[in-house]
Amino acid sequence: MGEKEQFFAELSRYKEALRVDASFDVVARVFMVSDKQAALFFIDGMIKDETMQKLMQGFATIKPADMPENAAMFAKYQIPYVEVEVLPDMQTAINSVLSGAPCLLIEGYGQAISIDIRTYPARSVGEPEKDKVMRGSRDGFVETLVFNTALIRRRIRDPKLTMEYCNVGTVSHTDIALCYMADRVDEKYLTEIRRRLKNISVESLTMNQESLAECLYDSSWWNPFPKFKFSERPDTASAAVLEGNIVILVDNSPAAMILPTSIFDIIEEADDYYFPPVTGTYLRLTRVAANVLAFILTPLFLLLMQQPERLPESLAFIALKEPVNIPLVWQFLLLEFAIDGLRLAALNTPSMLSLPLSVISALVIGEFAVSSGWFNAEPLLYMSFVILANYTQASYELGYAIKFLRMITLVLTHFLGVWGFAGGIALMILCICTNKAIGGKSYVFPLFPLHFKKLMKRFFRVSLTHESKNQGGNVRQ
Repeated sequence: MGEKEQFFAELSRYKEALRVDASFDVVARVFMVSDKQAALFFIDGMIKDETMQKLMQGFATIKPADMPENAAMFAKYQIPYVEVEVLPDMQTAINSVLSGAPCLLIEGYGQAISIDIRTYPARSVGEPEKDKVMRGSRDGFVETLVFNTALIRRRIRDPKLTMEYCNVGTVSHTDIALCYMADRVDEKYLTEIRRRLKNISVESLTMNQESLAECLYDSSWWNPFPKFKFSERPDTASAAVLEGNIVILVDNSPAAMILPTSIFDIIEEADDYYFPPVTGTYLRLTRVAANVLAFILTPLFLLLMQQPERLPESLAFIALKEPVNIPLVWQFLLLEFAIDGLRLAALNTPSMLSLPLSVISALVIGEFAVSSGWFNAEPLLYMSFVILANYTQASYELGYAIKFLRMITLVLTHFLGVWGFAGGIALMILCICTNKAIGGKSYVFPLFPLHFKKLMKRFFRVSLTHESKNQGGNVRQ
C-alpha cells in the first residue's frame, strides 16, 4: 500500500472514531500541503479563527523542496506556532481533538501533529458572588482551567510553583491541575493525593469538583461537616499554596479545592487579612460567635420556654407573649424548611423580581403567619437571626452542617429537655472531632494535636513579621 492509500485509510479511521459524519461541529478539513495530502481535525467553536487562517496561509506557501522527512521536523520548521506537539498514537490524537486542540495529518508521516490554538467560551474573571470582600482583589476563578492557573501564577512568580496536570474520567477526560510549592508541600501527602487521583475509576465528573471530592474521599459521608475548603478567590488559593497546601483546580468549575482542610480553615475569610490586625481579629471572632449562636440560639430558647417559670427576672422579657397554638419545636422545624424553600425559590426567580418577592416574603407572609396564629413572633425573630448568621461565612457546606445539627438538637431538646440539649451539643463536638480530612489529617488541628501558638493565630490576627514579608507572606486566607 502506497503512502497515499495509507493516508486515506488513516483518514477514514479518524473520521469514524470522531464520528465526523454524525456530528456537525467536528470538522475534517482535507487540503494540500505542497504535493502531499493533509487533513486537519478540529471542533468548531473551540479554535482561534484568526490563528487558523494564518496557519492555513502558511501551509499554502510550502514548496515540495521544503517538505521535511517526518512529522517532528515538519512541526519544528513549518509550523510557526508556540504550542505544537507530535502525538504518539491515534487515541491521544482523538483526545486532543475532543479537548479542543486541532490535529494535523500529513501523507507519509504516520503521526498526528497537535496545534494548540484552542479557545473556550468564558466569562470575565469578576468577583465571586458568594466570596465577596470589603477590601481587596475583585477577581475570581472561572470555568476555564488555564485562566485559573494563570490567576495563581500572577500572584506567585516562583519557579517552584508547580502546576501538575492529569485527567479523570474514562468518557469525560476532565482536566485537573494540582497546584503546590515544590519546596513547601508535604511530599507524602502529595503522593497520596496522586495515588487517589490515579485510582479514580468513573466515566465522568458530572458535578465537577463535587464529583471529584466524593471520589477522593473514601470514608463515610454521614458526617455533614465539609471535608474540603472550596474557594473561588485566587488570592485565597495562592495564600494556601504558599502555606504548603495543595490546591486542586477542575476544568469547568470556578471553585478551587484546598487540601488538607481543618474546621479553622473553613471559618477563615479573606477579609480577616485585608484589614489591620485589630479589625481582622474582630471580624474573625464575630464570625465564630455568629456561627456558635446560629447553632445554639433556637434550641436554647426552646429549652428555656419548656420551664418559663424558672427564668430569672432579668430574662423575663424573652418569654412568649401570645398563646402557643403549635408546639415551638414544630414552629422552628417548619421555619427551617420554609427558609430552604424560599432560598430555592430565590434561585429560580428572575433577578428583577427577586427584591420585591423578598420584601413580600418577609413582610406579608411573616405578618400573616403571626396574626393567623401559626407562628409566634419570638420564633420568627430568632430564626431571622439564624438566617443572617449563616451568611457571615462563605461555606455552604458548613452552613448546612450547622443547620442539620441544630434541627437534631431541637428535636432532642423537645423530648429530653436539658439532657437533650446537652446531647445535641455533644453530638456537634463529636461530629467535628471525628470528621477526618482526606489522608487522615486532623480536622481540628492545631487544637489536636495541640499547637498553642498556631491555635492562638487561628483566633487572633497578628501582623506579618519582617521575615514572612520577605518570604511572600505565609498567611492563611
